[in-house]
Parts: sequence; structure tokens; C-alpha cells
Amino acid sequence: MELALYLPNFRNAVTVRELDDLTRLAEELNFESIWTLDRIIVPESSDRAEMKYAFGMMHELPRALPVSSRGEFLQGMPLIPWLAAKTTKVRIGMSVIDTPYRAPGVLAAELATIDHLCNGRLNVALGSGWMPEEFAAASASHIFARRHHHVRETIEILQGIWTNEVFEYHGEFADFEASGFGAKPVQKPYPPMYLSGLKDAGRVAKRIARYGMAGWIGIQDSPDEIAQWRIAIQDELRVLDTPRTVDDLDICSMIWTVITDQEVDQTPAGKASNLLVGSEVQVTDMLKRYREAGLTKLLVWPPFADVPTEKTMDDMKRLSQEIMPRVLSS
Repeated sequence: MELALYLPNFRNAVTVRELDDLTRLAEELNFESIWTLDRIIVPESSDRAEMKYAFGMMHELPRALPVSSRGEFLQGMPLIPWLAAKTTKVRIGMSVIDTPYRAPGVLAAELATIDHLCNGRLNVALGSGWMPEEFAAASASHIFARRHHHVRETIEILQGIWTNEVFEYHGEFADFEASGFGAKPVQKPYPPMYLSGLKDAGRVAKRIARYGMAGWIGIQDSPDEIAQWRIAIQDELRVLDTPRTVDDLDICSMIWTVITDQEVDQTPAGKASNLLVGSEVQVTDMLKRYREAGLTKLLVWPPFADVPTEKTMDDMKRLSQEIMPRVLSS
């Protein structure tokens, strides 16, 4: 099980200096990767907890985002080439790229260039998005009902552009004649591709299996949920009669992580559970459970508020230098 950092670019207030400090430390500690968060807007209705859906369509959470509509958060996509310039070892990516907000052909060309900027360290994680208000702000309301189909087309277009000298596509959301899109990615046949999903394990697993993707990324998943996702993905691999098994894939989750001085109530509360918020003993024990369940990559997710960057950096050091050696040796 590897450690990755989920940069806290989505906050009411965050500075480039803070992100720089976290990035430098993640590379110094040999974290496997660094990821940014994709959030285009915060609707004002969120401030009143009157959004159409709860955060991430997770019913355990309020119909509000944890950041104010007047918050000064930073966009995740421009941070990826910034990370390419700031780092030399860690892999980089955005978890996850909501495909309906981007034209697939443009996305393919830009990501290929970024793979050159980072000398072949790019990960590509894709998802469908969930917030109608954000679709409207991205001029993509017409896609919302068909957003999962948009993800499928995007996967096909990315892989097609990256593996052909010229490529054409005729689909529902993209329709273009044979064209060249510039440089191919450094990584062959293309950067590792991940799919996110919170609800329909069968659909997500089927696409991971069918398109030969590198893995799956979830949010706030318990060890039991990790085990269930592994079973669903393995079942689809078996149906497709492929030599790949779930052990060949990255099984990842973005999980709020804070090491506290005192024990914390970790009573299960769905996606709102304090899975990795707790004392050093609690965090260590939970990480052992995650490892046994088959989690291969933990995206350490600093909370949205009330935890200073200095505290997160201290937690990163304790995780890397003290806790993970005990977890991996157990």
C-alpha cells in the first residue's frame, strides 16, 4: 500500500506557497503521487444547504459543499503542469477530471503535452461529475443526464488519439474527421488511466475491465467497501475472459486524514465516517484493515478547514516515517 497526497486546493483560502510546501514534502518523503481536486464552482445555494444533491450525491452528507461560494479556492487543472515543473519523482494527476466539462479531443492533446512536461509521470483519472449547478456553469447542462456515456466516449477518444497517427471519431458528443493532435504521450501506449465511481460498481468495473484501465479511485471508502469494489471488478474481469485480475489494478481511495492527540469516535456513519481521523493507534489499526482489504493507494486528503498546513505536513511525516512501516510489517 502506497501513500499519495491529495492537494487541498479546494478551500476557502489556500495559497500557492502552502501547496508548494506540501508538494516539496511529498516528494521528499517519497510519496507515490500527488493529485489535485477538480472543482469549477461553488453555487451560492450551497451556502444555504439548498443544492439539488448532497456533496458527491452521498446521502449521508448535506446539500452543501464544505467551501463557501465566496471562497478563494484554486482550480485543479492548471496546477497539473505546475506540479510537472515543481517535481521530479512523484507521479501527478487530477482526481478526478470531470469529463463533461472538457472537449475530449482538446483534453487528449493537452494531457499528452503535460506528459512531456513531467517526463512521463502523468496519471489520468476520469469521472462523470455529479453537480447540476456546475454543469450549468461549464455550459454542459445538456450532458448531465448522459454524463456517464460522455465518460465512455472520452476514454475511447483519449486512447484513440494517443495510439494512432491520425484519428477520427463519430459519436454523440464528439464528431470529427481523421486528424492529428500533435505529440503522443511519453508513456506507452498512454498514461495510466483510472476511473472514479461512487455508486454503480458494476458499470465502473465493466469500464475498467473493458478499456484496460489501471485502476479505480473512490472517496471515503471503508475497508468493507474496498473489499466489495475488488469483488465487483474481479467479477467483470472474469466475464470478459481477460488474463488480468484485480490484483493487477490500483485500488485507491481519497480519505480525510488527521492524526489527533486523543481518540476520536469512529462509529460508522457512511461516507461521513472518521475513517482516518483519529489517534495514531486508531489510524494505524485502520490502515492495517485497509491493507488487508486490498487498498493499494491511500490518497491522504487534508480536511477542508480547521487543520493548518503545518499540521498536515507533520501528519505526512508521521504517516510515512512511523505509521506505514508498522502497517507494512504487520
